[in-house]
Amino acid sequence: MTAATSLTGRERLLAALNHREADRVPYDLGSTQVTGIHEVAYRAARECLGLPAVEPAICDEVQGLALPDRDLLDAVGADTRGLFPLNSHNDDVRGRARLQPKGDGEQVEAFVDEWGITQHRPYPGGLYFTAVKHPLEGLITADDVARFPWPDTGDPRRIAGLRELAEGYRAEGRAVVIKGVLAGIFEMAQRVRGMANLMMDMASDEALACALLDKMVELKVAFWEMALPQLRDVVDVVSEADDYGTQVSQLISPRMFRKLMKPRLALVFARIHELAPEAKLFFHSCGNVRPLLPDFIEIGVDILNPVHVRATGMEPVGLKRDFGKEVVFWGGGVDTQDVLPHGSPQEVKDDVRRNIEALAPGGGFVFNTVHNIQADVPPENLLAMWDALREHGVYA
Repeated sequence: MTAATSLTGRERLLAALNHREADRVPYDLGSTQVTGIHEVAYRAARECLGLPAVEPAICDEVQGLALPDRDLLDAVGADTRGLFPLNSHNDDVRGRARLQPKGDGEQVEAFVDEWGITQHRPYPGGLYFTAVKHPLEGLITADDVARFPWPDTGDPRRIAGLRELAEGYRAEGRAVVIKGVLAGIFEMAQRVRGMANLMMDMASDEALACALLDKMVELKVAFWEMALPQLRDVVDVVSEADDYGTQVSQLISPRMFRKLMKPRLALVFARIHELAPEAKLFFHSCGNVRPLLPDFIEIGVDILNPVHVRATGMEPVGLKRDFGKEVVFWGGGVDTQDVLPHGSPQEVKDDVRRNIEALAPGGGFVFNTVHNIQADVPPENLLAMWDALREHGVYA
């Protein structure tokens, strides 16, 4: 399914990241936990491509994401490969999960992760784990935040074997992406505190909110200060994430973002750039983040993901016009909310064509879906997406 070319995937991706057109638009599948494919869809895609059945490795048990195998990546022309450090979403979740009654006659698989978060997945047939209990919910103080038994994010065991993997991916001509070991500053604080509690803290107890947010910064920096000195020469992209957008607006006001979140993100991003000056910084934030894009760019974001094309303000033509010289768009190749799971193959092809025409000119675009490919996507629609990318993603 790939066009003949002398460029490696890494060369193709680096051209896009430097706002240059290569032979074709580079394609990412599964290099991060936000650009992947659910294991159900992955199995179906392999069958539809005529590839042998396999038991896929899972890079994110909570989201049910498969780590794509080399044969499928070659078949669809993927240019990237991801490094997944040991974290709460891949640390023997299946081995630690236990069946327990839900209380309504049903059962769930349940486990408590390294953050003390209780996760449940319906059994049988559940597709995802969901956080149902947060360790710092309820009445707490900043002292409780300080005393909490936080995970050791700087433990070198988290990156055991990753250098060898990265060197192998480089030898295959793939670009290498590395993710961190905890969610975004804002999102991880929600996971341990509970979303409603954190939002109330930010509005009415700023000192408590800041104690928790500052701890997230500390934990992030601890990981990157351990990992990047050992890996910076074999990685091309460093991935961070924090969700600030909704379908129509933002989860917090731009004013609150600039007061509480932006300075903390800036600290983390500056340290990443210091530790890995040759790598590009990928930042994932779903939904309508258009009002925040100038802020993201100002504090060092090189790549925006996912380009949530159905969200208010995130129309690809306008984004490319207004920000295309300053940031790379990674994602937005096809709508995953409606078109990819529910549209016809022709509607998928039409959506891919429109988005490529909007985002690809001049480089600065990496094709990926709008967030992960979910379990309900028909394999024929994935074939249509790949066919349309091959047809329309070629530079003249």
